[in-house]
Amino acid sequence: MNDKYIVYFISRTRKKMISFIEKQLLENGLDGLISSHGNILTALYENNGKLTMKRIAEITGKDKSTITPLVNKLLELGYITKIKDETDKRVTYIILTSEGNKIQDKYKAISNEVYATAYKDFSQEEKEIFLKLLKKISNNFNSNT
Repeated sequence: MNDKYIVYFISRTRKKMISFIEKQLLENGLDGLISSHGNILTALYENNGKLTMKRIAEITGKDKSTITPLVNKLLELGYITKIKDETDKRVTYIILTSEGNKIQDKYKAISNEVYATAYKDFSQEEKEIFLKLLKKISNNFNSNT
């Protein structure tokens, strides 16, 4: 096996998945959303629609400087709002709006379609092995960052 193609295929697969997701978003009338918004929306959906920027960064594994423009776009699209904590004005909460909640079913359907497409023809055992191997590759880079 020529293992020098592993990085190539990981990169190629990532690009294809992003294109697939963004096509699905457009087809479902979710103009303005990109695949990167998915982690933020998922974090909010799974946490009662309210998180701090710091917590979103922790959950998504991205730094706040990466999260900020994504959050600002979601704000612009009307899917979230920002509210300062009443007792500590340094803390800002990101909260899903009614519009953000309305798209949850469409968003989940797109996510399910992505998973179904990605894992088509995979056995449960193959999925588990694949995830284990990807985690191993990812962890190999933890000491280098």
